[in-house]
Formats: sequence, structure tokens, C-alpha cells
Amino acid sequence: MTYDFFARTDRGRVRNNNEDAVAVDRETQVLILADGMGGYNAGEVAAGMATTFIRTELSRWLLEAAPNAQATDIRRALEICVENANHAILGASLSNPQYAGMGTTLVVGVLQGDRLILGHIGDSRCYRLRDGVLQQITRDHSWLQEQVDAGFLTPQQAAASSNRNLVTRALGVEPHVQMEVNEFQVASNDLFLLCSDGLTDMVSDADLADMLRTPLPLEEKGTLLIDAANAQGGRDNISVILVQAAAGSKKRGLMSRLLRAA
Repeated sequence: MTYDFFARTDRGRVRNNNEDAVAVDRETQVLILADGMGGYNAGEVAAGMATTFIRTELSRWLLEAAPNAQATDIRRALEICVENANHAILGASLSNPQYAGMGTTLVVGVLQGDRLILGHIGDSRCYRLRDGVLQQITRDHSWLQEQVDAGFLTPQQAAASSNRNLVTRALGVEPHVQMEVNEFQVASNDLFLLCSDGLTDMVSDADLADMLRTPLPLEEKGTLLIDAANAQGGRDNISVILVQAAAGSKKRGLMSRLLRAA
């Protein structure tokens, strides 16, 4: 399986700064998206620390362990890197008054062959478009999702609620963080979307699906998503990572690599 990537974060139309962060390591196929929260600029610090720390540590481990690493090994390495990032963010929050209370959501994925090992904390999401059908494959760690799960609210009522941004888990807030980790088989032509709530609060799942089905290059699809969120008001920072899967081999002959680099 081969993969193409697109990643971009946008300040939106209302916020003065961008507290989202994205990172993609193409060599190790690590994907990270974080949506920070906290006082002035503190969310930006938390999200930046999360993406930088996890990308550096996890990619280093993968370069040493691959290609023989098993899914259980990758999952454990992912959990350790995230726990260490949690300690780093919490430590910065406790030692710097201007960062007090900062934290961040997180979606982090590792692609290995035809599988995606995906972890998430908070309400940033991952979707999969397969055979034209869009499915959310993460479940929000939020107060609203808990109300829906308990039967107190319908999904439609939750979508219209003013309490959409109350998360029940975040990185960097407590000494230990509970990350939900799942493994997914990847099929050829699968398209994955990792995004912050600055996109999903502005654009419905139905409209997301329509745009993702559009026969455009990956970069143009990503730009289309961000433009749509801004057109609806852009009330929050907007972050998008797109991953397009295709069957094939990554191995290329010397001549093809030279031509590709030219």
C-alpha cells in the first residue's frame, strides 16, 4: 500500500492566533493533529509541544524498529510517546504561570502496510471515505457525546448545542491521560481525514462527504474543506490532514527515483 499526504492548518476568520498544529512524517508515515486550549497563546504551546514531541520520538523509534515491528509494539510505542508528551506539557503548565491549565486534543496515526494504528484524545476526529461512504472512525471524548451515549440527547440535538467544545479528555491536563487506540485495515482507495473541530463545527458530515468524493487532487480537496469552513464563518482554527491510500509498491528502481527527484 502506498500513501499520499496533505496537511494544512488555518487560523480561520475570527481567532487572532492559531492554536492548532499538524505534523506528518512521510518517511515513517506518522500523522499528528492537535487542537490546543488554554490561556493566551497557551493552547498554541500545548499543541506545538504535542506534535513536535510525538513526531520526533515516535518516528525515531519506528526508524529503529521497522519493518519488523508488530502492531502491538507500535501501539505500545505510541502510548509511551503520548504519555511522555503528556508529562512534558503538564510540567510546562505547572512551572510557567502563563501556561497554567493548557492542554490539547490529539489524533495520532501510524500507517504500516495495509493497517492504520490510530489513537485519539478529545474531540478532534478521524473519518474514512470508502467506496463513497464517509464514516467517523473516532468517537468524541466530549460531554455531548456522553449525553448522546446515555440517551439524554439525540445526535441532532447535540449538533445544535452550544456546549459542543466541552471535552472530557485532553493531553497535558492530568498526570495520566487515557488515549483510545484502535487498529483499522486499509483498503486501496481509502481516503482518511483527520481534522479539528474548527472544520466539523462549520461543515456537516454530508458536506464533508460531498467534498471528499470530488475528483480533485488531494491538495485541492484539502483546500476546499478549509475554504468551506471559512465560508461558514471560520469561528475557530481549522486543521486538516488527508491520507489517500493506493495499492502498489513503494520500491522504485534507481532511474525512476532519479526522474522523480528531477
